[in-house]
Amino acid sequence: QVQLVESGGGLAQPGGSLTLSCAASNIIGTIPLMGWYRQAPGKPRELVGSVSSGGKLNYGDSVKGRFTISRDNGKNTVTLQMNSLRPEDTAVYNCNARNVEEYWGKGTLVVVSS
Repeated sequence: QVQLVESGGGLAQPGGSLTLSCAASNIIGTIPLMGWYRQAPGKPRELVGSVSSGGKLNYGDSVKGRFTISRDNGKNTVTLQMNSLRPEDTAVYNCNARNVEEYWGKGTLVVVSS
């Protein structure tokens, strides 16, 4: 069974930075697509960003220019660098991986508050 384990969430001040990491285990080969989604209280889940094994990037409109996603294909890890954080970035962030199936991490909480 594929497992995704996230790390790096926590509390940040507005304008600050956080880095989230996700590692996939029990995977053979390279995962075609990895990324991050988030869900704030009372709101639907939304795409934060994704990156293909070939390096194609896709970002949600609300994070463009502030967040950067990257991956290590050899290790099947994906990293989300979040800069210029805003209170509205507060959410549970879930790692996502897709090959023939879709997998989700348990999520890590990010709180942006002064």
